[in-house]
Amino acid sequence: MTESRRRKAPLVADKRYPSKGRKPTATKRAAKPAGKKATARKTTTRRTTRKKTRRKSGGNGGGGFFRRLFRWIWRLIWGVTWRVGAVVAMLLALAVGVVYTSLPDVDALLDGRARGSVTLLDRDGKVFAWRGDQFGGVITADTVSPHLKNAVVATEDKRFYRHFGVSPRGVASAVRINLSEGRGPLSGHGGSTITQQTAKLLCLGVPYVPSEWESEAAYESDCRQGSLWRKAKEAVYAMAMEVKYSKDEILTIYLNRAFLGAGARGFEAASQRYFGISAAEVSPSQAAMLAGLLVAPTRYAPTNNLQRSQDRAQLVVGLMEAQGYLTASQASNARSNPAQLSEAAAARAGGYFADWVITELPSYFGTDTTDDVVIRTTLDQRLQKSAEEALKYIFQEKVREGSKAQAAIVVMSADGAVRAMVGGRKTRVSGAFNRATQALRQTGSSFKPFVYATALELGHSPLDTVVDEPYCVNIPGSGQWCPKNYTHKFYGRVTLADALKNSLNIPAVKVAEFVGLDNVRTVASEFGIESNLAEGPALALGASESTLIEMTGAYAGILNGGSAVEPYGLSELKLLGDETPVIVTSSGIGERVINDKAAKQLTWMMERVVSEGTGGRAKLPGWQVAGKTGTTQAARDAWFIGFTADYVTGVWMGYDDNTPLSGVTGGGLPAEIWKETMLRVTEGMTPTPLPMLAPDPPVQTAQPRQQRQRQQTGLDKAINNLLNNIFGN
Repeated sequence: MTESRRRKAPLVADKRYPSKGRKPTATKRAAKPAGKKATARKTTTRRTTRKKTRRKSGGNGGGGFFRRLFRWIWRLIWGVTWRVGAVVAMLLALAVGVVYTSLPDVDALLDGRARGSVTLLDRDGKVFAWRGDQFGGVITADTVSPHLKNAVVATEDKRFYRHFGVSPRGVASAVRINLSEGRGPLSGHGGSTITQQTAKLLCLGVPYVPSEWESEAAYESDCRQGSLWRKAKEAVYAMAMEVKYSKDEILTIYLNRAFLGAGARGFEAASQRYFGISAAEVSPSQAAMLAGLLVAPTRYAPTNNLQRSQDRAQLVVGLMEAQGYLTASQASNARSNPAQLSEAAAARAGGYFADWVITELPSYFGTDTTDDVVIRTTLDQRLQKSAEEALKYIFQEKVREGSKAQAAIVVMSADGAVRAMVGGRKTRVSGAFNRATQALRQTGSSFKPFVYATALELGHSPLDTVVDEPYCVNIPGSGQWCPKNYTHKFYGRVTLADALKNSLNIPAVKVAEFVGLDNVRTVASEFGIESNLAEGPALALGASESTLIEMTGAYAGILNGGSAVEPYGLSELKLLGDETPVIVTSSGIGERVINDKAAKQLTWMMERVVSEGTGGRAKLPGWQVAGKTGTTQAARDAWFIGFTADYVTGVWMGYDDNTPLSGVTGGGLPAEIWKETMLRVTEGMTPTPLPMLAPDPPVQTAQPRQQRQRQQTGLDKAINNLLNNIFGN
């Protein structure tokens, strides 16, 4: 076999060009080595076995069928998915591109307020209140305090610098939390990134046009809606912003537009409002408090509840520490020294006085201003504190616990400049009902000085006399009216000064009738009482209604020598950045109502009310005080209005629903509130005498007794004759 194989070796050509489809000859088969032959057979056998196996499994069982079906479905799904995905990606890219082209420069997006702000300064130029949407000025991610920047990122979006505008992980986490808390997947936690929140603050580029919306609140409500479609549009807008702006530019927009409670738009305004410093200077504890406001600005505003705001800030400090923005030492210090409000913020935005000043402005400079307005006012914060403390003291010490009685105080200079105002027992409020300026109440005997002012202006003396006796007037349409004194007694012949000192009713009615009710109405209205004044003789007893600020202003006219005053709170109004004031008020003094002598004699009469009469509880040690008490029918209102040489202070007390006061007259608690207020107001001041003039004593001559009696009774007879002619009594 060996020789045979050697002799018949296969040709090279046979190996290079084998015949196709032709079986090898026996000679050729014999020429192949035995080992190769066995290998070939084994290979053929394996292939045959695999084919048989495949035929058996595919033809005789269902497993292969289902596998093929599964592969076919998978190929179908994959084919559809990647095609749909490609289309969606193209549409998304197109949408992002369209939004991208509409985005303006960053600078145009920093101040998004629909209205301007009003900053109020006291008489010394210190900020004490704000109104409107405050914008403190532009800050950037580079100029703001690093603590504030870190606090915002740590609280709102810790992956802010790593995502592309939308955080799938954040959304998934928010959905999981919402479901675990029993809410819908999109209710509650939103998983929004800072970029998405900025897109929402920008209302996806839709500007506020007042004519197209019912109100600004309706516009903002539409901007904040959380529907699925809205979320999708928000995501597109956010991604476009990521393409257009840098991360720090997006953060800058957010820092300037976020609403942070109490009317503050942006972190600069909030920092100035709550702490009185720039956002570039805030400490870690202050930064944590500001960042904590983002979740619920009104609820966590420190002006609403400081403790709640501080508790929220503690959580933010923990987040900053956990994410490495604060060391353990810094975090511990921030927890130990929580942020505190500035004095202006603690005053709750100026309370009643600030509200009153704003309402006195033209609306385009006040509630509806689109400019940033700075107003210098007449407010003296020391005097404001004095009035608030006095009211609190009296109600704590001398009013029964649980009483619903209210009170109001106005402190004013003689020219009408309002220095302090308290419109109710809750002193640190904003937007509340102001009993000092809005409550129309009967004035009672506090109106009587204007009756006697009319008599003095007409040339009568405080020492002229009138008879206090039973007296009735027949009023057409109402029948007979018989006024009574508070004591239900009659005192016979009394001087005008004594009648006012003891607040006698019958002499006041008689004098008013004698000098003319029309004249009394004229004097009162020219002194500034603008309310409708009663027509009948009850006018003299304060049957008309007025406000506390009107009455206090009218008394200021007596103090300044007889000239009317217009109570005012605005000294100067400027637009922010302008040097020239738009409005300036230097005095509220108007035209003369009564002559200087009459005013000074009336002041002398009113001084005796406090030193000898019904206003005794208002005495101030070392000071001359003039004033008048007032108590209305059934004690529904109690007044005391008085003045020193420097300030006029008015006090009203009563119930909002006109419930009668129990055991309270104008000479009681109102006089005590007045005294407590003025004790604090005059602290450290040198007493100044009142501008008053005592009347000349009556001339005594050696006349027959009958003639002297006729002269003494001259005014009384004239009054009686006039009344008999008018009413036929």
